[in-house]
Amino acid sequence: MNKTVVIWDFGGVITSSPFDAFNRMEEERGIPVNSVRRINAADPDNNAWAKFERSEIDAAQFDELFAAEARAVGVELKGSDVLACLSGDIRPRMVDALDTLKTRDYGLGCITNNVPAGKGAGMAGSEKKAAAIADIMTRFDHIIESSKAGVRKPDPRIYEMMCDALSVEPRACVYLDDLGINCKPAAALGMTAIKVTGEAQALADLSAALELEDGVL
Repeated sequence: MNKTVVIWDFGGVITSSPFDAFNRMEEERGIPVNSVRRINAADPDNNAWAKFERSEIDAAQFDELFAAEARAVGVELKGSDVLACLSGDIRPRMVDALDTLKTRDYGLGCITNNVPAGKGAGMAGSEKKAAAIADIMTRFDHIIESSKAGVRKPDPRIYEMMCDALSVEPRACVYLDDLGINCKPAAALGMTAIKVTGEAQALADLSAALELEDGVL
């Protein structure tokens, strides 16, 4: 079966990775690099981050719970400081790829783990950036935000929800995400999963997965 739907993660794919911003913050504060990643990897289904992405707690509770989790590993860091790093920079080539695929009648979906903080689905820090992200979101046929759905990646249900919404079988989908843990359930369902490490790599791999005859997107 030809691949007919491309499903995108947002942060780290359409925009630059928040982990880059986390690392910059850690370096600026003299905190061990990858501390945020390490804290978020502990008890990944039930930690403060997971609960916030499912909207089970509010921003104030996240601030306190994350700080406690950080303190448990010897790091002084508030949740609110982490939230300030969430909104990455828009990658124009990825947006151009969305437009190209749209003109070629590919279905487009977006599955994003986000939190009820900042402005809009991309958790932007300004109205201008929120508007730019909202414009990008108009390209998608369907969007699933973890903070609204109450389920987050890598729970297989969120991928199944997208397939149901677009009336497509997983094997007809290509899925892009910057986290391998989120690619695994997509692949297990039958999707062609692409782990994104950068724009050029992602677009080359996507072009190959879609067997585009005219080359890279």
